[in-house]
Amino acid sequence: MLGKTTEYAIRALVYIYTQNNKGKRPGFREVSKMIDSPEQFTGKVLQNLTRAQIISSMRGRGGGYFFEDLTIPLTLFEVIQSVEGDEFFLKCGFGLNHCDAGAPCPMHEGYSKVRDDFFRFVNEQTIQSLAQKIDNNEAILTRVQKVLTKNQLKWQ
Repeated sequence: MLGKTTEYAIRALVYIYTQNNKGKRPGFREVSKMIDSPEQFTGKVLQNLTRAQIISSMRGRGGGYFFEDLTIPLTLFEVIQSVEGDEFFLKCGFGLNHCDAGAPCPMHEGYSKVRDDFFRFVNEQTIQSLAQKIDNNEAILTRVQKVLTKNQLKWQ
């Protein structure tokens, strides 16, 4: 349902948030490595998030990506909207330019329910709530993290 750019944007923001909470500002290469994303693509995604004023960046020593205020919740809806645009939550699941209850596509009834549930979900979830799950070891950021965790447990 989400495009790769949006998936990488959400993962990058979660990683940046977890690092900012530790007083760190990761650079795009670190973010790319830690979210298992192509480096150049990650750089472009982070540039777009900076232009959209979702995160900030600073060059030089002590630089990197950061949230201006870690206490302001950032919903997944806001992230998706900034990457995918306003139409994402309105588009037809069948790919038509327009469909509605009066002129439904063959998927309208079922797809509109899924889309509405997804809309509620992304308005409830925040980058902070996802980062909290990572920090509490209730979830992983990438498959690489899971492998590292398993290997670390073997050696401890």
